Amino acid sequence: MRNLRNTKHAKYNLGGASNANITATAWDIGDNSLVLAFGPSETSPAISLKRLASDAKDANDAIAITSWDAPSPNPDLEVDRIVDLHCLPDSKTISIVLAGGDIVVVREEPQPEEDLIEIVGSVDAGISAASWSPDEELLAICTGADTLLFMTRDFEGIANIALSSEDLKVSNHVSVGWGKKETQFKGRGAAKALRDPTVPEHVDEGTLSKCDDATTTISWRGDGQYVAMNSTLDVEPKRRVIRVYSRDGTLESVSEPVNGLEGVLSWKPSGQIIAGIQRHEDKIDVVFFERNGLRHGEFSLRLSEEDILTVGSSIDLRWNIDSTVLAISMKDRVQLWTMGNYHYYLKQEIRLSPTDKGTATTVWHPERPLQLYCFNPEDLRGLSYSFEINRGAVTPPYDIGIVAVIDGKKLKITPLRTANIPPPMAFDEIELPDNALDVAVSDDGTEIACLHHGLISMWKCYYTSKPAVKAYCQSKRALPDIRRDGIQVDENTFTVLPISSLFIRTDHDRIFYRDGSAHSPEYSHEIERCRVDTSDPTMVVWRDASGHQISFSLTGTGTLLLQSSQQTLRLPSCTSFIVTDTHLIYTTSQHLVKFVHLHTGELRIPADEPEKDERCRSIERGAKIVTVAPSAYSLVLQMPRGNLETIYPRALVLAGIRDRITKRDYKKAFLICRTHRVDMSILHDYAPAQFMHDVGLFVKQVKKAEYIDLFLSSLSEENVSETIYKDTLPPTEAAVINGAADGMTNGDGNSSSPETPLKVNRICHAFLQILRDDASRLQNTVTAHVCKSPPDLEAGLRLVSELRKQGNQERLEQAVEHICFLADINQLYDAALGLYDLDVALLVAQESQKDPREYLPYLQELHDMQPLRQQFKIDDDLKRNKKALSHLYALEAFDELKAYMAKHELYAAAIDLFRYDTARLSELMQLYADFLSSRNRYKEAGIAYESISDYASAYGAYRAANMWRECLASAAIVPLNQDELLTLAQDFADGLEEAKDYAAAAAVNLDHLDDLENSARLLCKGYHFAEAMRQVTLRRRPELVAKIIDPGLVEVSATMTELLAEMKSQLAAQVPRLRELRQKKADDPMAFLDGADGGDGDVPDNISLAPTDASTSGGTFMTRYTNRSVGTLETNATRKTSRNRRREERKRARGKKGTVYEEEYLVNSIARLIERVNEIGEDLSRLVEGLMRRNMRERAVAVQAAMDDIIEAVKSCTDEVFGMVSEGDGVAHPPAPDGGEALPRPWGGQGVLWDALTSHRQQAPTLRSFPRLGLLP
Repeated sequence: MRNLRNTKHAKYNLGGASNANITATAWDIGDNSLVLAFGPSETSPAISLKRLASDAKDANDAIAITSWDAPSPNPDLEVDRIVDLHCLPDSKTISIVLAGGDIVVVREEPQPEEDLIEIVGSVDAGISAASWSPDEELLAICTGADTLLFMTRDFEGIANIALSSEDLKVSNHVSVGWGKKETQFKGRGAAKALRDPTVPEHVDEGTLSKCDDATTTISWRGDGQYVAMNSTLDVEPKRRVIRVYSRDGTLESVSEPVNGLEGVLSWKPSGQIIAGIQRHEDKIDVVFFERNGLRHGEFSLRLSEEDILTVGSSIDLRWNIDSTVLAISMKDRVQLWTMGNYHYYLKQEIRLSPTDKGTATTVWHPERPLQLYCFNPEDLRGLSYSFEINRGAVTPPYDIGIVAVIDGKKLKITPLRTANIPPPMAFDEIELPDNALDVAVSDDGTEIACLHHGLISMWKCYYTSKPAVKAYCQSKRALPDIRRDGIQVDENTFTVLPISSLFIRTDHDRIFYRDGSAHSPEYSHEIERCRVDTSDPTMVVWRDASGHQISFSLTGTGTLLLQSSQQTLRLPSCTSFIVTDTHLIYTTSQHLVKFVHLHTGELRIPADEPEKDERCRSIERGAKIVTVAPSAYSLVLQMPRGNLETIYPRALVLAGIRDRITKRDYKKAFLICRTHRVDMSILHDYAPAQFMHDVGLFVKQVKKAEYIDLFLSSLSEENVSETIYKDTLPPTEAAVINGAADGMTNGDGNSSSPETPLKVNRICHAFLQILRDDASRLQNTVTAHVCKSPPDLEAGLRLVSELRKQGNQERLEQAVEHICFLADINQLYDAALGLYDLDVALLVAQESQKDPREYLPYLQELHDMQPLRQQFKIDDDLKRNKKALSHLYALEAFDELKAYMAKHELYAAAIDLFRYDTARLSELMQLYADFLSSRNRYKEAGIAYESISDYASAYGAYRAANMWRECLASAAIVPLNQDELLTLAQDFADGLEEAKDYAAAAAVNLDHLDDLENSARLLCKGYHFAEAMRQVTLRRRPELVAKIIDPGLVEVSATMTELLAEMKSQLAAQVPRLRELRQKKADDPMAFLDGADGGDGDVPDNISLAPTDASTSGGTFMTRYTNRSVGTLETNATRKTSRNRRREERKRARGKKGTVYEEEYLVNSIARLIERVNEIGEDLSRLVEGLMRRNMRERAVAVQAAMDDIIEAVKSCTDEVFGMVSEGDGVAHPPAPDGGEALPRPWGGQGVLWDALTSHRQQAPTLRSFPRLGLLP
C-alpha cells in the first residue's frame, strides 16, 4: 500500500559537448559524495574524475580529482571503456577497471612513495566485466579470454577459472511444476489429459535475443558469499548462461536455458533471487532465477510496441541495498518497481533528457536504501525517496480509510473502512492518462489529484454513497512549461525543475507539488495560482482548538521526532506513524503498536507492556500502519508480505466509548461494547453519578429489551474503570477534553460504606424504578430482579404470579420462559415453592427438564394438604427449618415441635416462640440444657439448669465446667449435707492449687474449709503477701506471720533470684551465638545454609541464593541446603508427604545447633525471655515490697539488682537481635527472577525451610517498665 514519494530531485545539466559525457559514477560513502568519470571518447582518450558533493546545486560545482590519457591498449578496441568504477573510502582510493585490460588505482591522498595514478594490473585479453564484493575484499573480473579472475583488495590473484561448455553439466534442473497449469486440478474430464508436470510442454533452447549485445555482467549477493555472472556460451545454438560461483571460486550452479535472455543481471541483496531480462517478440519480461539456476517467476514491463523498439532497446537492472526497490533503466527513463503480495508495482518513472549517446544508468547509495543517482551521458539526476502511504483524512466523519496505490498508469483506490480488499486487488482501479508520480486525496474524500509528467488530473468520487460512485475524471490541468530561464505565473518568475511529488498539507486546503529547487508551489483546483512555500511535506502537525500545535516527523534512521512548545521527544525504533485528532499511533521495531494521547500538556509515552497497558499492543513482526478510522475504532496494518490486517485496538475502542459516555450517547457506547466484547460495566463505572442520573435516558436510547437485558446481565461488582480499563489519559486533560465540568466524571459516586448497597444492586434498583410503570418492559423488569446479587428470584416470581392472576397467558409464558432462561432452574423451582404458589411452581417445572413423574405427584400431594401443613412440608423439604418450626407452632403441634426441634437443634428458635408460655418454656429449656450438657457445653448447661431452678443438675454442670463459685453456690441451695460440701470444696481447693490459681485456692480454703494457715501459705506462693498478712491479722493470728509468711518470703525470693540468674545466663549464651551465625551468613551464605564451613572451592559459581532464569543450577534458593534440585523434588513424591513436613517442622521447633533453623530459634527464644520478664514484673514488685515490710532488706536489694541486670541486658541486645534485615541479606528476602512474580512455595519439608528462610524477622517485644521501690538504692 506504500508509494514512493520524492523528497529530493536535483538536476545537473551537463551540456551536450562530447567531452562532457559521463561514462561512469560511484558513491563515496566517506563524505556521501558522487565520483563522476568523464571519457574516454572517440575525440579524446582522456579520463577525468570529479567529485560532486551531495549539496551541490549545479554540475559546475563538481571538484576535479585528476585526469589522464588512457589510449586503448587493445587494437581490436578503438576506444577504451570504463567497465567498473569503485571508491574504497577507508583507503581513500578509487579503483577503475578498463575494458582494454588495465586496472587503475587513483589515490587521493598518496603517501610520499606512492603515485597519484597507478596501473596496478593488466589483462592482455581485455576485461569484459568486473565487480567488487560488498565487503570490498574481492574483485571479480571476467576477461576476454573466457576466464574468471578473483583478486584480493591488494589486486593479488587467488583464483583463475576457465569458462567452458562443460560447466553446463554442473546442474541437472528438474522442475516439479509448482504454479503451472499442469499441476492444477481440472475435474474428472481432464483425467485423460494428465501428464508428468516435471516434463514441460515447451523446452527453451536458450536462443539469443535479437538485441543481445554480447556483454557480460557480474553481480554479487548481498552477503558477498556468492557471485553470479551472465555471459554468452559458444555452443550450438549459442546461448546465454548464468553461472553462480562461491567466494572461493567453486562453480555452484548454472541457469536453465531461457530464450531471449539478455546480458543484464542483478542479484537481490537479500539473496533470494537473481533478476534478468527476457525479450519476447511483443513484450519484455523481468525474469528471476534462484541460486540453483531455476526460474522463479517474472513480470512484464508495461511498454508499447514502439517503446520496446526505442526506449526498451537497451535495459539495465539495479536493486537497492535493502532489496525493496528494483530500478529498471532504459534509454531515456528510469522506472522504480516494488513488490507486494507477489505483484510488482510501477511506483516512479524518472525521465531524463533524450540522447542517442547511451543508455541511462542508476547508482543506488550503498547505505541509504532510497537515495540514488541516475544519469545518461548528458543528464544527471540526484533523487531521494521515502515510502509514504497516500491516504485520505483520518478525521471523523470523513475517515473512510481511502488509500491510493500507484501502479504505473493505474491508480488502485480502496476505502478500507467499508471494503478491506487486500492488494494487489482494489475497490476501484483508475486508468490514468500517464504514469503517476504522486497522488493526494481531499479532506472529505471526494476528490483525488494525481500528478503526472506535465499535468495534474483531478478525479471525483463518492465511495460513501449507496451505491458507491467510483472515481471519474473531472479535469486535467497542465503544469507550467519548463524553460531554462524560468516560467511566468501570476506575474512572478520562478526557476523550477521537473515536478516530482504532490502532497496535501495537514489542513487539506490546497495541493502542493514539489520541485527540484526545494520550493513547494501551491495548486488549487478552484483557483489556478502558484506561489512559493517552503513547508516540509514529510512533517505532520497536530493542532487543538486553542491553537496549540505539535509537529511530528520520522527520520530516515527510524527516530520519531515530537516537538511542541512544552517538550521535545525523540522516540527511537519507529517504523511508521499516523496522527489523529486524539492520538499519535506508531509502530516500533519491537513489533508493538503504541498510542499516545494528544493534548496540550506533556505527552506520556507508554512502556513496552502490552499485557498491562491499553496504549501498547503486540502486532505481527514487521507490520506497519496503513490508515486508521477513529469513528470505526479500526487500525489497518500491512504485513511485510503485503497482506492487510484490520485490528480494533483497546485504546481506540475505549476512547470511543468514553467519548460517547461523556456525550451521553449511551446507545452508541453500548453498541461499541457489544461489538468489541468490552465489559458493559464501563458504561456505569466511567461516570457513575452521571449514569445513575441518566438511567431513564439509557433506557430511552437503547430501547431494545434484549439490549437492556444484556447490559444488566453483564454487570459485575468490579470497578473496571480502575482495573482492566483504567483511563491512561491524565485526569486534568481528560476533564478538559471531555468537557466534564458538571462533576459527573470518572471516580464520582464510587465511594461505598457498609450501608451502601452493592453496585449491581443499585443499578438494578434504579432500572426497576424506571421500568415499574412501563408494562411493555416486563422482560427487563424480570431481568433486573434476577441480576441482583444475590438474585431476587422471589420478586421475579411474584411478577409471574401477578400475571397468572391477571390471566394474560401470552405475557405469562413470556415471563416464565425468560426467568427460566436467566436463573438456575433448580433454584428457581425451589424459590417458586417457597412462595407457596403451586401454580407458579408448576409453570417453572414445566419449563425445566424435570420428569413430570417426579414433580407432579409431589405437587399434587402438597395441593391436598391444609395451608399450614402445606407450608410446613415445603419449608421442611427446602431445608428452611426455622420457618418450618414456626408453622408447627401455628399448628399447635407441641409434641411434633419438640421432636423437630431436637432433630434440627432449633432450641433457641423454639424457646423464642414460647417465650410467653412459662410452662412449655421450662420444658423446652430443660431439653435445651440436657442437649448442652451432652455436647460438653457445661457452662451454658449450668446456667440453663439454674434458670429453671434445677440446682442439682446445675451444680453438676458447674463442677464439670470447673466454675467453683457457681458450683458451691448451687450445691448449697440443693442442699447438700456438710460432709459433701466440705469434700466438694476440698476438691476445688486441690484442683486450683494444682492449676497454680493460688488466690482462688486460698479463697476456698479460707471461706469454705476455714483453713487460715493453708490459705496464707497459698497466698505467699502467689506473691500476694499483703493479702496474707491482712487475713492473718484480721483473724488475730499474728504468730502465723513468722511461722508461714516469713518462710514463704524466703522461699519465693530464692526462686525468683534463681529464675533471674537463668535468664541472665541464657542471654549471655544466645546473643553471642546469634551474632556469630549472622556474621557467617553475611560472609558465606552457602556455608550458612550448609551448616558447615564454606569455601570458594566448594561452592559452584552458578548457584545463587535466589534463582534466576540465567542460573544454570535450575534449583531453588534452598537447593544447596537440601542437595536436591527442583526437578528432582517435583518428580519425587516422597518429599511432598505430610510425614516429611512434620519431621521438618520438628527440626524447626528444636532449632538444633548447627542447623539452618538455629538463628530463628535463638531469636524466638530471646523474644520469649522478654515476655517472661514482663510477666514476672508485678510479682517481683510485690516480692520486694513484702521483703522490705518484713525487714529483709538484703534479700530485697539482691532481687531488685538481679532484675535491673536482666532489664539492662535485654535493652542492650534488643536492637542487635531484632534489628532490620540488611539490604544484602539474600536469604531472608529471596527476589523473584527478572523482577517477575514471587516464586511459588515448595512442597513438603522444603516448604517448612522456605517459610523459615523467607519469613520476616520478628518484631521486638515491648519491654514494660519495672516500678522500683524508692527505699532501695
